[in-house]
Amino acid sequence: MLTRLEVDGFKNLLDLQVDFGPFTCIAGVNGAGKSNIFDVIQFISLLADKSLIAAAQEVRGVHGERLGDPRDLFWNGYSSTSHAMRFAAEMIVPGEVEDDFGRSAEPSITFLRYELELGYTHPSGIEKIGRLNLLAERLHHIKLGDAAERLRFKHSATYWRKAVLQGRRAKAPFISTSVDDEGQPIISIHQDGGSRGQPKPAAASRAPATVVSTVTSSDDPTVLAARREMQSWRRLALEPSALRTADRYVDQRNMDPTGRHLAATLFRIAYEDGDPDRVYARVAGRLADLAGVTVKDLRVEQDDVRELFTVQLVESEGFTLPARSLSEGTLRFLALCVLLEDPSVEGLLCMEEPENGIHPANLNAMVQLVEDLAVDVQEAPGPDNPFRQVIVNTHSPAIVQLVDPQDLLFAEQGPQPTPDGTMANALQLRPLNGTWRDTRDSKAVAVTKADILPYLTTPPGAQTTLELT
Repeated sequence: MLTRLEVDGFKNLLDLQVDFGPFTCIAGVNGAGKSNIFDVIQFISLLADKSLIAAAQEVRGVHGERLGDPRDLFWNGYSSTSHAMRFAAEMIVPGEVEDDFGRSAEPSITFLRYELELGYTHPSGIEKIGRLNLLAERLHHIKLGDAAERLRFKHSATYWRKAVLQGRRAKAPFISTSVDDEGQPIISIHQDGGSRGQPKPAAASRAPATVVSTVTSSDDPTVLAARREMQSWRRLALEPSALRTADRYVDQRNMDPTGRHLAATLFRIAYEDGDPDRVYARVAGRLADLAGVTVKDLRVEQDDVRELFTVQLVESEGFTLPARSLSEGTLRFLALCVLLEDPSVEGLLCMEEPENGIHPANLNAMVQLVEDLAVDVQEAPGPDNPFRQVIVNTHSPAIVQLVDPQDLLFAEQGPQPTPDGTMANALQLRPLNGTWRDTRDSKAVAVTKADILPYLTTPPGAQTTLELT
């Protein structure tokens, strides 16, 4: 779980600090920079798995293509001044992970803070695209005694917090950065034995990737746990064409961020549960919450001749509809229902405008569904309460009105000092007045209901309204 994010120098994110709970809804106008929050989360996740340049080129990429110049990620990317991006992510990591060799490992402590600084070197010689530089990387623990202050969203200390926050650590960090005699950064991994472990240093100046991304074995279990947590952060971009596609028997049985392998995933979940009819009935019941969708039955059809899985929906009138015949909004809702049933899906899910394709009468069902995807922080995580976190963004006034005010953040642009002393328009995320993020040490000024009238009142120029007399 990503509990806090700090960003400086990435796109229009300048000295941004934001705390997250199990579910967060970010609302704002077009162009405010809401999607940049998802971009930076995706970027940090990619950096835990890929090279610096590959991660930079895949942010907001299309179908896995690597596009763009790394300078696009800096707030001042094409200026002649120096370039730097700084990130910090506070997170709760899994209590047990598996390394690349199938061995299990337990971190020394599950509450961590990861810090990263990147710079940029302009192209020279035959190079046409510059490269990113690793300037600093750090990973250290957060004292479990500070958890009550840092995790301010309402949760059960007895059941949830005690279950997810475990372990202890001495003063030594897990990853540190120092400077050699020539002023070059040296990054060291410290063993979980703390001060007794021998550090493993490496020069950062020509490093092609972050240190975290290179840890693949259980020898460094806490660094590995941080890597696995960041790898689990995903950005859903459900595409109707992917959701409508039947799956071959040989295809993977985990739904990807586009929604591909929906049928194979539902088939796997149903049979792992041991009672396929019960799983299909739960998904059908959720789908029946949508007005205009009549559902008598839903299941995965197995075509042994063509070796294909296909989702089939049976309407109350008896008509059978394959997934390719369902509307885009129904398919997206169905995909989230399947994710809700999958206990193997953990980590952070980012969703852009989940209301797209959904009739206004069904927005309440959609909000309830995305909220239910997030872990219940009043209970210990487990198979019936997967350790999932959800962040959505929206323009919709109806979504803002339906979401719990404690979960809302409002995105707007405002002047922010830059590292070079000038002012620039930057994203600000403002909580609602009186909610848990509205504290004295918060840099974001809270909004009042008067500040968010466009989300709460009939828009100017409305020609069809309900008049009460």
